[in-house]
Amino acid sequence: MNVGLIADDARKMLMQNLCIAYKGILGKHTLYSTGVTGRIIEEATNLHVHKFLAGSLGGEQQIATMIEQNQLDMVIFLRDTEKVSNYENLFNKVIPLCDIYSIPLATNVATAEMLIKGLGNGDLEWRNLYHSNDEEI
Repeated sequence: MNVGLIADDARKMLMQNLCIAYKGILGKHTLYSTGVTGRIIEEATNLHVHKFLAGSLGGEQQIATMIEQNQLDMVIFLRDTEKVSNYENLFNKVIPLCDIYSIPLATNVATAEMLIKGLGNGDLEWRNLYHSNDEEI
């Protein structure tokens, strides 16, 4: 499964800790992230992360494109709801795109943990049907 990982600046350490806690599950899947978040995850966990550009430099658009092409199976987007970032409007594309393409999305750590545990239990295997039936969706 392909997992997208995005974290606003104030949530990067939370993302790092989440990935440390669930390294065993995440290590069995392909991880994609914006640049800085991906680097932080790699340094803390030794997991391999396909890193895009920094969010403000186009990484958000690269992740949005993967969603539009049905190439992500799950997205964890830890947002800082207390502070509006300069590029928040760009990331706001991710949320509706996940809805449109039926991609599970977590925007807080509680939901992220549930999705990761589901990933570990095989509960997201239904996404494979989306990959094999892209032309019908």
